[in-house]
Amino acid sequence: MSRKVRAVLFDLDGTLIDSAPDLAGAANALRAEHGLAALPYEQLRPMVGAGARGMVGVAFGVAPGEPRFEGLRDAFLARYEQGMLDRTCLFDGMHRLLSALEAAGMAWGIVTNKATRFAVPVAEGLGLSPRAGALVCGDTTAHAKPHPEPLWEAARRLGHSPADCVYVGDDLRDVQAGRAAGMATLIAAWGYLGQGDSIEAWGADAIINQPDALLNWLELA
Repeated sequence: MSRKVRAVLFDLDGTLIDSAPDLAGAANALRAEHGLAALPYEQLRPMVGAGARGMVGVAFGVAPGEPRFEGLRDAFLARYEQGMLDRTCLFDGMHRLLSALEAAGMAWGIVTNKATRFAVPVAEGLGLSPRAGALVCGDTTAHAKPHPEPLWEAARRLGHSPADCVYVGDDLRDVQAGRAAGMATLIAAWGYLGQGDSIEAWGADAIINQPDALLNWLELA
């Protein structure tokens, strides 16, 4: 499988970048406004991959469809937008990995469920936009992950068939989307990983424990 790969697609939060400090900070800032004590970072971090839904869920115990959810979600996103590049950075080893892919002539892009209003400024602020061959956000296509359409769109933009791509992510829906798109899938074990079944049960082609391990899987190391 690895020898067929011509392009690498990455999830954003929890795979390329560590945005948990800013997202957790926004959640705790909102809790403070409601007179609630801050939650431990370790309690908030695993839910970052579930976006505003996950963060509001863990911070306030409120789910979509409940009366308070939309107001809390919008307030959380407003606070996050004010400081979404305060502490967010690329994961250790990621810059070196991207440089190695580029040196090998391999195309790469980003597929995220993060909305364009957040994903584009973050990608630009971290210097990813000029390098990525594609940036597909949660509202770029009619469907978000785990639907395969965002991955298909990214493959089209890179000029490769889905079968020639591998998708790297840190959430079960990343694996589901990749498999549905006809791509190889890898789990970024340094990411947020959510809660529930063990990552070994997700059905990915492989689990990589650090960014450099992708080069070994691609047989580029």
